[in-house]
Amino acid sequence: MVAAPSPAPAPPLVILGAGYAGLTLAQQVHRLSRGKIPIVLVDRSPAHILRTQLYEIDRIATSGGNLRRWAVPLASVLEKTRVQIRTARVERVDLAEHTVQLDSGTIEFGALALCLGSVAAYYGVPGAAEHTHSVYRLSAAQRLATAIREMEIASVALPGERRPRVLVVGGGSTGTEIAAEISTTDWAAITKPGARRPDVMLLTGSLPFLVGFPPQLIEHARELLVRAGVSIFYGWNVTRVEPHRLHLEDGSVLRFDIAVWCAGLQAPPAVAELPVRHGRGGRITVEPTLEIPGHPGMFAVGDVIEFQDPKTGLLVPSTAQAALAEARVAAANIVARWKGTELQSFSYRERGAAVSVGHGAGAAALDRLTLWGSPAALLKRLIQRDYSHAVEQGESSRVL
Repeated sequence: MVAAPSPAPAPPLVILGAGYAGLTLAQQVHRLSRGKIPIVLVDRSPAHILRTQLYEIDRIATSGGNLRRWAVPLASVLEKTRVQIRTARVERVDLAEHTVQLDSGTIEFGALALCLGSVAAYYGVPGAAEHTHSVYRLSAAQRLATAIREMEIASVALPGERRPRVLVVGGGSTGTEIAAEISTTDWAAITKPGARRPDVMLLTGSLPFLVGFPPQLIEHARELLVRAGVSIFYGWNVTRVEPHRLHLEDGSVLRFDIAVWCAGLQAPPAVAELPVRHGRGGRITVEPTLEIPGHPGMFAVGDVIEFQDPKTGLLVPSTAQAALAEARVAAANIVARWKGTELQSFSYRERGAAVSVGHGAGAAALDRLTLWGSPAALLKRLIQRDYSHAVEQGESSRVL
C-alpha cells in the first residue's frame, strides 16, 4: 500500500519589516505561540536599525565604519527562535492572493503583518529629494556624516569669518535632534584643527515647532536649541531646492552648504499602493484590532498606519513607543486568530516623551513631571540603552 502524501505545511505568518514594530511582533508571536506559528521576517537589511538614534551624526562620523551601535544583527537577536529571516526588498503585496512579491521572488503567507515603517515625505517639492540629506536610514545618516566631515575640513580655507551653513527643514523631534547635534558637536576635534563651527538654521514650515508634544517640553526644547546656537525660523515653507539654494514661498532664497530634510514621513510605495482605505501620507486606516479592514488575519502596525484611538479620539503618534505598544497587541491578536479566541482592541496611553537637544541636554515629560537639561539627556540615554538591551534579549522595554 502506498502511503498517502503528507499535507503541505500551512503558509507562514509573514512579517514585512524588522524595525521597532516588526521585530517586536516577531519576538512576541514566537513567545506567545511557543514557536508553533511559523514566522518569516522580511527586511531589506540583515540588521535591526535603531532608527531613533540616527541623529547621532558625530558618533557615526567617528565610527570608522563600525555601525554595531545602530545596527543589531537579526541573526543574533533571533538565534534562539524559529523565526526565519529573509533579506529582500518588498516590491508589491497582494492581499487577495496572499502573496508578497520580493526582489528575490514571491512568498505566500497565511497571516500577514505590515511593519514597513515610513519614508521621507517631500510633498512634491522639486529638488528636495535630490539636493538634501535625511537621517531616516542608516545609510542616509552615514552619507550626511561624511558630507559634514568634508564640509568641516573644507571650512578651514573659507574666506574671512564665513562659517559653513547647515539648514534643517522640519521642526519635529527628528529635525530638533539633528540640528542640536550638529550645532553642539566639536567638529574641529573630530575633523581638523581650525574647522569652523557651522551656522545651523531650523525651518519649521507650516506645522508648529514640536507639534504634538507637551507645552512645557516644547518651551524647554526651544530654549535649549537657542542656547545650542541653533537659529529657529517659524512658518518658512520650501517651494524648491537647487544645489546650495533653497527657495521659500515668500520668494526669498537661502544659501546652504548642507541641507537636511526632516519635514515629514509617509508610507512606502508598497503600502500606499494597496487597494484599501488610506489616511494621510498613504498610511492604512486599521480596525481597533489593528487588522486591515476586510482582511482578517492581516495586520498593519507602526508608521504604516493611521489609527484614531476610540477612547481618546486622538490619532496615535508615529513614534517608536507607539509602534512597540501596537506590536504587542497585534502579536496577541495574531495568536488569538490562530487559537480561535477573541481578539482585543488597541488603546494607546502615552507614557512620556524625551527629546535630545544637543550634547548633554534634553527635554522630557513624564506625566506631570517635566525634565530638562542634563537630567532629561540622561533619561534619553537610559531609554536608548534599555531599548537596545530589550532588542538583544528579546524582552519588552521597561523605560517609557
